[in-house]
Amino acid sequence: MIKFEVDQPRNRFVIRYLGSVLPKETEDGLEQIRSGLAQLQSPFHLLVDFTGLDRMDLGCAPFIEKAMDICNEKGASMVVRVIPDPHRDIGMTIMSIFHYRGDTQIFTCENLVEAERLLTS
Repeated sequence: MIKFEVDQPRNRFVIRYLGSVLPKETEDGLEQIRSGLAQLQSPFHLLVDFTGLDRMDLGCAPFIEKAMDICNEKGASMVVRVIPDPHRDIGMTIMSIFHYRGDTQIFTCENLVEAERLLTS
């Protein structure tokens, strides 16, 4: 399951991955990302929370990359990922190098408290 949240007061878009995530969900989510980002001003902050993720099918990768491209095109200035177990990074760091501008700040945190601290500093 994937949940999307537009936080207009903070000019932030939130993506939460929960349980088992399949390629169809990530593909279908691209339209929700476009729609959500249309409600924000550029530049905006992106919070991607993998805390509740149990499993993500490898077939999701192309759609995750497309989501990164969309966020990059719409002006993400900071991307904060929450990945509690660094061993489960699933290649996000490597994909980010190719799909975000060089001036986009990208952080990976182990918990939401740390992520919120970065996003509000």
